[in-house]
Amino acid sequence: MTIKTFFTAAAMLSSAGFGLAQSGTAPDISDTQPAAYATLVAADPARSAGDTPELAPAPWALGDPADSLYRIAREALSRGDYKRAAEVFHRISERYPQSAYAGQALYYEAFALYRSGESDDLETALERLKSLTRRYPSVARGSDARSLVTRVCGELAKRGDEDCTASILERAEGTREAGERERVAIRDRAPAAGSCPSEDDDNDDRIAALNALLQMDADRAMPILEKVLARRDACSVGLRRKAVFLVSQKRTERTADILMSIARNDPDGEVREQAVFWLSQVGGARATDLLEGILKGGGDVNLRDKALFALSQQREGRAPQILRDYALRESEPAELREKAIFWLGQRRNPENTAFLRALYARLTDVDLREKVLFSLSQQKGAGNDRWLLDIALNPRENEELRKKALFWAGQSGVEIAELVRLYDRMESGEMKDQLIFVYSQRTRESAAVDKLFAIARTDRDPERRKKAIFWLGQSRDPRVQQFLMDLINK
Repeated sequence: MTIKTFFTAAAMLSSAGFGLAQSGTAPDISDTQPAAYATLVAADPARSAGDTPELAPAPWALGDPADSLYRIAREALSRGDYKRAAEVFHRISERYPQSAYAGQALYYEAFALYRSGESDDLETALERLKSLTRRYPSVARGSDARSLVTRVCGELAKRGDEDCTASILERAEGTREAGERERVAIRDRAPAAGSCPSEDDDNDDRIAALNALLQMDADRAMPILEKVLARRDACSVGLRRKAVFLVSQKRTERTADILMSIARNDPDGEVREQAVFWLSQVGGARATDLLEGILKGGGDVNLRDKALFALSQQREGRAPQILRDYALRESEPAELREKAIFWLGQRRNPENTAFLRALYARLTDVDLREKVLFSLSQQKGAGNDRWLLDIALNPRENEELRKKALFWAGQSGVEIAELVRLYDRMESGEMKDQLIFVYSQRTRESAAVDKLFAIARTDRDPERRKKAIFWLGQSRDPRVQQFLMDLINK
């Protein structure tokens, strides 16, 4: 998973709507789900797009003497038989050096050896790439050979190869000298116009070199990453976006301070936001202090949004109180207060539950009150189902909030028998409509289906009868088919 993919997924989770389309009265909830977030964090961030199987170009020289061998090698590569592919590609460059396929065969032999992954194969892969540059320079320039060298060297560096370690460190630092082993394989050259890498450009050797730093110890990697983050040239933005993630994975005494410095000083907004985001993974009192400072300092709304999320992930004891204090601040933007309320709901504890209930009574903003209802609905087993039902039954409450409270009470575990009894007590037609919808979400329970049958048969309001019939049609209860037949034949 690439860094950009991670953030894109996190952003999608943060903005994904939770709604039940057919009603129009169900709450619309939008926020990140921690379980999904945890799944993303657990994914291997070092696995790059370049590590997926690659398919060599389709055969193009039908009369070439190596055409049949190329087809065999290409097929072996496509099915992941890397030993066989390397062997056959090698035959092409050795037996038919003048073949139209010879240069590509050398490159894909090296790639297959890299994918094979054994140390001897990696050593051979570097030799093949050296030969590629010497014998077929135009193919070397037109392929991803330079990036492949960096990836091969990165694997060898992880296994203790000192020359490759030096090469990777120098390449990541951006020096003109790339180290002897890489230099003999692919000549260094300045980036061409328009060739600035993005953080996802895993075929760029600079990004590949940074990826390799993830596997190196912090003492060697951190000074290089700090130098990358200090760069301000036009082509360094993608490198800095990659580097900020790598810094977050190196747990040192200075990690939190480095991330905070990036959050305050980097000229790129995305780099700043990522730095705050990754503070959530650093943990500890120091990170909490830094995140609290972002909230108190005002400024960029997106940074404060990321700080609220980061605090929600902290296990340090003061983090929930900071979120509670922020939710109370009437001077803060409503959308950020909503985020603080949401994250408090995701951390179930008595203090957060009591705070959210008390906060609801103090709030006048309908959207904030709605967010409190949702947050409390997420805290199962804390008596919130009864609290939500009390809100739903309070005629002095805003009716839209009552409807949402009723929905969440139904989702939070209020007994279906009690919800069924409410229908005849409800004076509001809109609340009766909402109860019909609540029953439709509980049709696995026979009592809910029974109540929908009764409404469909006897309710005085024809619109409510139609709604009940519609939701019965969505039910899998085996009795529904006969019920609908009886209505049709009536």
